[in-house]
Order: sequence, then C-alpha cells, then structure tokens
Amino acid sequence: MSLLPYALARPFLFGMDAEAAHELTMDMLARGQRTPLQWAWCNDTVSDPVTLAGLRFPNRVGLAAGLDKNARCIDGLAAMGFGFVEVGTVTPKGQPGNPKPRMFRLPQARALINRLGFNNEGLDAFIANVQQSQVRRQGKPLLLGLNIGKNASTPIEDATRDYLTCLEGVYPHADYVTVNISSPNTQNLRALQSDEALDGLLGAVAGHREKLAAAQGRRVPIFVKIAPDLSEEQVSVIAATLQRHGMDGVIATNTTISRDAVQGLPHAAETGGLSGAPVLAASNAVIAQLRAALGPAFPIIGVGGVMSAEDAVSKIRAGADVVQIYTGLIYEGPTLIGRAARAIQAMR
Repeated sequence: MSLLPYALARPFLFGMDAEAAHELTMDMLARGQRTPLQWAWCNDTVSDPVTLAGLRFPNRVGLAAGLDKNARCIDGLAAMGFGFVEVGTVTPKGQPGNPKPRMFRLPQARALINRLGFNNEGLDAFIANVQQSQVRRQGKPLLLGLNIGKNASTPIEDATRDYLTCLEGVYPHADYVTVNISSPNTQNLRALQSDEALDGLLGAVAGHREKLAAAQGRRVPIFVKIAPDLSEEQVSVIAATLQRHGMDGVIATNTTISRDAVQGLPHAAETGGLSGAPVLAASNAVIAQLRAALGPAFPIIGVGGVMSAEDAVSKIRAGADVVQIYTGLIYEGPTLIGRAARAIQAMR
C-alpha cells in the first residue's frame, strides 16, 4: 500500500499548470523508482491473469500511452500495480510538440484537453530508457507496450517510413507494439484511419513485422489504436482491415475532438483531444461495434473515460478484454488501479 495518499498530493498538483504538474510528477517517478521513495506510491498487483495475442497479462488494468512519452518511468509506474504499461508515443526523431500552453484541466467534467503533439526525445533516447528498466528482468509479471507514431515534419504520404523505422527500433524490446494513427494533435494523422491509407500502412507494417520476426526469432504482437470519432461504417472498415493484415489487436479509443459534453466550461473551446469522463460513452460504443465486427476472440484493449472501478467494468461489458487508464490516474490517483482490477476480477 502506498505511504502517501493521493488526496494529499492532488490539491498541490491541481494548483499548478497542468503540464508543469505532469512534468513534476514524472520527474519524481523517474528519480524515485528503484529506491525506497517508491513506497510513497507503490501498491500490490492484483493477480487476475488473462492471455491475449499470445501474451499473459498479469491483470486486466494497464497504463495508456501518453503519460510516459519517453519511457523514463517504467519501473515506477509498474510499482503502482498495473498489469501492463504502455509508453510513448515515440517518433523517429525528437520533436518539441505543439506550442505551450497545450494541456488543460476541466475539473467540473473530470476531464483533460491536450494538444501536446507527440513531444518526445526521439527513438534512440526512448530505447535507451526502455533498456534501463529493471522490473521485467527482476521477474515481476509486467507486460510492456511500446507505442509508435510519425514525426510532425514527415509528410503524410511518407508516414509509413516513420512507422517502419520505429517498429524496427522498438521491436526487440516490446511485449507488444502499438501503431498510433489516432492522435488528433498531429496534422492529418487521423487520415491514416481511412480505408486506402490504413490498408497501405498496415500492409507495410505486417510485412516488416514478418521480416523482423524471421530475423529475431520472435513474433511481437501489433495493436492499432483508433479514435472514438468514427462512424459505424468506418469502424467496420477498420475492423476488416485489421483482420486482413493479421493485426493482433485493437486499442479503442484515443481522445475525442467532440466537445458536446463540455460546452460552456472553462477551456472547453481549446483545440486538442478531450479525455476523461466525457469520452466513456463514445469509447464504449466503438468497443461494442468492434466486438460485433471482430467476433469474440479478437483482442480489444478498452481505454477512454475510466475514472472508477465501475467505468472499468463497463468497458469489459462493452466488449473489451482489458482496460487502460490515463486521465483517471490524474484525478483519482494510483488506488484506482487496484480498485478497477479487483472489480473486473469479481465479474468472473
């Protein structure tokens, strides 16, 4: 059990600029991981294993990509009780992201808006940080997902090159790789979800994965992360494309560009992706559509709006196999992880 209740830290953090609080927290985790300071936030890991895409997930609650973009805090995050941790999004070259301010809290809606724009230190630094992590080498049951994207400066017609560069770099270090085509904060990125573009990208990714698997003797599962802002027809096309190219799973969903649930609130008009409680229903709807289209066996990771144990259960009921948390961690703290994992465990 953590020694520092999050209820004591949250007022201090929420008194700061949202991105400044984020950076302070990540610096604390990076400095404190693998030291006695880790007891301030560590929690027991609920044992509720499930096998998906050939991987044994220790429990059904993971960390969504975006919190730890540079893979600096894998061990510190693992200590919170996650069954799996996804870090990134990483791009081939480091990039600063969009101009600040670019992260905003909407506490009345228990939500965030961000337009960070894949700010990260680049592939080489990312891999070096992953290699410094010790938690899996020490035998702790944790799966590590590495999330890849394209540089903002890369023309959309050349996006495949960036994804293949990142795939090759992260492949030896990942339990699974996530192809992120759904951030609203990189210009035209979501166009990769369209039929022809997605077909071309996933065909290239699948082909390169087979080459890497043959060379390294290990076939790493690939998941694709999609948006909530899709029609039923678009979801059906994406589902068929995932299966056609042998993708191993789908992550649903990223943040939304819709503002219907937060109209009139401070910061609601800010450009970017909205996360937190307002995206739960839209995310669950996409999960249900995917499950209907993909059948009962295709792995679905549900993410978007998990702010409580009940929200996590709603994702499983919608059709997800496991869930991820990001904004809920900011509002509720690390105890949400165990509460969600135990609630899902109790469904059996």
